[in-house]
Amino acid sequence: MTLLAFPGLVGRRCLALLAALGHATLFFVDLLRHLPGALRRPYLCIVQVHAIGNRSLSIIGASGAAVGLVLALQGYMTLSRYGQSDSLGLLVAVALVRELGPVLTALLFAGRAGTSLTAEIGLMKSGEQLAAMEMMAVDPRVRVLAPRFVAGIFCMPVLGAIFSVVGILAAYVIGVLMIGLDPGQFWSQMQDGVDVVKDVGNGVVKTVVFGVAATFIALYIGYESQATPEGVALATTRTVVVSSLVVLFLDFILTALMFTAP
Repeated sequence: MTLLAFPGLVGRRCLALLAALGHATLFFVDLLRHLPGALRRPYLCIVQVHAIGNRSLSIIGASGAAVGLVLALQGYMTLSRYGQSDSLGLLVAVALVRELGPVLTALLFAGRAGTSLTAEIGLMKSGEQLAAMEMMAVDPRVRVLAPRFVAGIFCMPVLGAIFSVVGILAAYVIGVLMIGLDPGQFWSQMQDGVDVVKDVGNGVVKTVVFGVAATFIALYIGYESQATPEGVALATTRTVVVSSLVVLFLDFILTALMFTAP
């Protein structure tokens, strides 16, 4: 490739990226338009809540416990240098509720539930099940995509709350039961320092936004994947990569909007 051809290549890539973003935006708007149809079929949404949420509880709970244990150990070693070891509960709670809980839950959700959604939709496309629905005048976006989208948005805040709660309990085990901190100080510092609206509320907002983004990316990539085994495998990998990058980027934007001092 010559140097003169490089600007043309960059231009074509930029145009392709803009076209893909435009197509994804139209797909997202069309999916929102079909949400009322999915809400009129609550059984489909409940089935997907079980498939997406219940089957993710094990990895969410185990990861939350591991993060809480590590935070407690690292936080105690740091705080004890300054004589502030009683603030361990506050440190763990703020770190989990504000940042680690929503972000790590979203990344785990993308790796477990997102790949499952992409593979499921991709296999339905490669098996021509979606085409068969269209032949029977059944819109697959109402029957297949919208219930999964609703379930993903519902499950993310719940999974994020479970992650944070399990992490705080694991930190309690380390700080109070093993190290010997005062349990009253552990909980009182947490209650005094964690603001319900600024910390917990903003954390819930993050999980909702991450749930919308991760679920939509998984469904969109699966729906637009090539109807071949290689296409489904590539789409599954792309889901994890794109979802993780989008979640981290959105986390920066939301943190800058929520917690930046005026």
